[in-house]
Amino acid sequence: MSDIYKKQVGGNHYRSMVIQPSEFINKNNLPFAEGNAIKYLCRHKQKNQKEDLLKAKHYIDMAIDRDYPNEIKKNKISWIEGYNKWKENK
Repeated sequence: MSDIYKKQVGGNHYRSMVIQPSEFINKNNLPFAEGNAIKYLCRHKQKNQKEDLLKAKHYIDMAIDRDYPNEIKKNKISWIEGYNKWKENK
């Protein structure tokens, strides 16, 4: 492999890592959403803290929605069902 992964455009938040997220993502042929989640998880302490964790969570939610759409719809309840359930437990 060339030295392409030693180069970083815009910042240095990946340089301290043993393996850069982009190298891991590409070598494992990961899909877009999973790759971005990994990227944001890896850099959150060096760059945007909580915002990057929320971005990672957003990409994980995208992967779940993409790969398991029927399970998401099956587990959703209407607001009135949720309200009634809350009211019963009060």
